[in-house]
Amino acid sequence: MEYIVSARKYRPLTFDTVVGQAALTTTLKNAVKSGKLAHAYLFCGPRGVGKTTCARIFAKAINCQNPTAEGEACNACESCQSFNEQRSLNIFELDAASNNSVEHIKTLMEQTRIPPQLGRYKVFIIDEVHMLSTAAFNAFLKTLEEPPAHVIFILATTEKHKILPTILSRCQIYDFERMTIRNTVDHLKHVAEQEGITYEEQALAIIAEKADGGMRDALSIFDQAASFCQGNITYDKVIEDLNVLDSKNYFQIIDLSLENKVSDIMVLLNRVINKGFDGGLLIQGLAKHVRNVLMAKDAQTLPLLEVSDQQRQDYQEQAKKCPTPFLYQALKLMNQCDINYRQSSNKRLLVELTLIEIAQITQPDDADASAGRRPRRLKSLFKQLMQQSQRTTAAPQVAAAETRRTSEPVPSASSNPTTNVSSPTAAESASTSSAPTSAPTVKLGGLGFSWNNLSNQEKKKKINMQIIPGTITVPKEQANDTDAVFSQTDLEFQWMSMCNRMPQKLSGIATRMKNMNPVITEFPKVEVVVDNDLIKQEMEDIHKSITKTLQIYLHNTQLSLDIRIAERQERVKILTRREQFELLSQKNPAVEKLRQAFDLELA
Repeated sequence: MEYIVSARKYRPLTFDTVVGQAALTTTLKNAVKSGKLAHAYLFCGPRGVGKTTCARIFAKAINCQNPTAEGEACNACESCQSFNEQRSLNIFELDAASNNSVEHIKTLMEQTRIPPQLGRYKVFIIDEVHMLSTAAFNAFLKTLEEPPAHVIFILATTEKHKILPTILSRCQIYDFERMTIRNTVDHLKHVAEQEGITYEEQALAIIAEKADGGMRDALSIFDQAASFCQGNITYDKVIEDLNVLDSKNYFQIIDLSLENKVSDIMVLLNRVINKGFDGGLLIQGLAKHVRNVLMAKDAQTLPLLEVSDQQRQDYQEQAKKCPTPFLYQALKLMNQCDINYRQSSNKRLLVELTLIEIAQITQPDDADASAGRRPRRLKSLFKQLMQQSQRTTAAPQVAAAETRRTSEPVPSASSNPTTNVSSPTAAESASTSSAPTSAPTVKLGGLGFSWNNLSNQEKKKKINMQIIPGTITVPKEQANDTDAVFSQTDLEFQWMSMCNRMPQKLSGIATRMKNMNPVITEFPKVEVVVDNDLIKQEMEDIHKSITKTLQIYLHNTQLSLDIRIAERQERVKILTRREQFELLSQKNPAVEKLRQAFDLELA
């Protein structure tokens, strides 16, 4: 007797025997009962979910001479008998993967002109229609738009996005769903009972999970497992045959993580890798396992588990032991590991670090650092170093700080009703006056350097040193230092710094001042040349503020500022972009050669 694989032997022959597509089969049966048939249908979905099978059942039901009240074919009339015996002249099947040229489509279109000899319709089933070439699609388009009344097209594809939109708009589209694990297991049970094969439900669940939603794949794996197990399909033999990682490893890893047993987890990981399993596969499977445990914690999400009844009980038992924050943190760590796995040059180390971090989630806060776990709070680690630092460094640091505060001058800022002024050392003076007399303790954040410390110090420095232009009086502490010598470089630096500190309301004049060049004419007199009266008037309004600011930062209270309008010969002509390019070309002829070589034009 000829052996027939289960995928062919148990292929559905009626709509009622189609698994997992109840909504679609009901719609097709109602169309057959009512006689309201479209001229083109498109069945799309993943592989092995029943697209071609439903197309054949639908084609047989359309031409059935005595359909049942439910819209099924009678399987008794001449049309049904000829279809079952594969001699029907009214139903044509075309594999577009191997017949995708324009000539094949033209030959098919010529056959549509001939009316059916038996039955009412000629049905053309085109499988893998997305494989047709663009020219073939265009040749098929006109016939699909206005086909003869006796022609119905049924197109099937796994990649709907590759089909032309003009084709899609002329078809009724039916999207087939993936098979659920429960539907697949139930169908495999039926097949096993028909074949006289004993099984374990957990083993069938592994086969259904491996099939990834395809019934044809599930039946093929079932035949493979039945041959390996010799008629007794067990869980252990199935995972051995399919080289699937046992889910018991996932349960064990989570139990060990809750007990913070890092060493046992590393031994388990090594055993798994030695069996030939990839570390990334372990992380993916563990992430799915933790997700299932999280779903098992709530009765509302329990139906989301597509597992066998025995595994569902195991998940519920482990969910009672796992805190919800632990599951959330573990999922986050594994997701990050999965993202970085492909780019990692040391993949095993990445997996080991991830599992170590998962095992440390529930460890106590006061765990010893020498136990190989990550302490959340710094208690024993560096404890002696901190105590020693408090004794040896606290006093010298405080003494140095007091000496620095008493030796540095502290300018006082007088408030103006129009402008607020902050003194450079106001914050330091406040901190000095309010400093406690007892010896301060040294905190961990003060030891060493960090980016946060440096950035905070820089921000404090900017805040303390910022002077808003306004009426500023010279601090009394700086009254004695009235003849400090400053250079042209110092003057330009402080001028630019002052422009950068000017408030938003003076942003316009500040921008113009950045383009000015103050010059020391007769020390300590400073002269600034402006272009016109308008700019001079704007600077005259804040003349006192500019002068006082420069006096403070250049430490010379005798400094004076003179503002004058530039003479005609001093004014610099503003060149256009073309004039700038011509001047640059005169200085460097290579620029013009470059323009000619690349045939460039000035925009």
